[in-house]
Amino acid sequence: MPLHKGHMELIEFASQRCDELTVLICATVDEPIAGSVRLEWLNNIYNADHKIKPRLLIYDEALLPNTSTSSESVSRLWAGYLKEKLFEIDIFFSSEPYGKYMGEFLGCEYVIYDAQRSITSISSTQIRNRPFAYWDFIPAEIKPYYVKKICIYGTESTGKTTLTKKLADFFNTTYVIEMAREILEKTLECEEHHLMEIATLHAKTINEQVKSANKLLFVDTDINITRSYSKFLFKKQMEVPEWIDEANNFDLYLYLDNDVPHVQDGTRLEKTDRDLLNDCHQRELTDRNIDYILLKGDWNDKFGKAITIINERYGFPVDEIVQASP
Repeated sequence: MPLHKGHMELIEFASQRCDELTVLICATVDEPIAGSVRLEWLNNIYNADHKIKPRLLIYDEALLPNTSTSSESVSRLWAGYLKEKLFEIDIFFSSEPYGKYMGEFLGCEYVIYDAQRSITSISSTQIRNRPFAYWDFIPAEIKPYYVKKICIYGTESTGKTTLTKKLADFFNTTYVIEMAREILEKTLECEEHHLMEIATLHAKTINEQVKSANKLLFVDTDINITRSYSKFLFKKQMEVPEWIDEANNFDLYLYLDNDVPHVQDGTRLEKTDRDLLNDCHQRELTDRNIDYILLKGDWNDKFGKAITIINERYGFPVDEIVQASP
């Protein structure tokens, strides 16, 4: 775990040499990536190939040991279990030396593929530890699992939209705009039903954009800000379906202080109300235990601070940052 391009090469190699291929996903309940998630990945990738049959096996390490080295005694236990639980196996494919032991104990042929990693030099451990450093080895269907979602907070006229786009450009990735402008033109024209329309469209767009994101996805506001608007404009608590909250789970929250000039473009609240809205937003986030980082300073200061925070947190190589810089 996770599935990577080396695994896929093994699967495709095996598929070309048999009539039906069972891809066995062995998982315990304590592993960091659930077996059900890994099964869904394989089903999505190979759903058009009826020859390939992903199968989940949840096992107990007390009965079936898990070892990082090929072991004859461990292989004997696993072979006995598979004989009991699976249909007859004609050939066993692996990229590890234990494949030889398994073939012998199962009484079938065995093929060891690229055991020296000369074709694809990668391991799941490397990806788990530093997914961004090995991004090109992660299949497109699995990359959304590792994308870090970054939310940009702030009251009106603090530069959220501009910063969201600038950061996305800087890191060569996608972004999600605030959807209020897609639904209505002016804040004071907002009616209660508009908030649910905004929340729904925003969440759907997050779920769509994360699929094509390059390591990071920048999002202008989240559902908690929409909830804040509900309290600010209508004095009401806003309830949303669970899937909207799930789409709005973020890895990093950056809040733009309202220490910049208010710019009235004809759609925004006046400055006094902007500042009151800022207090409302921060209360909402505090009540929901959202741990955000407050960015102060002018537009360039906030941009530079955001880049530094993201680089330090996610460890982008220096040359990668330089290449991303406009």
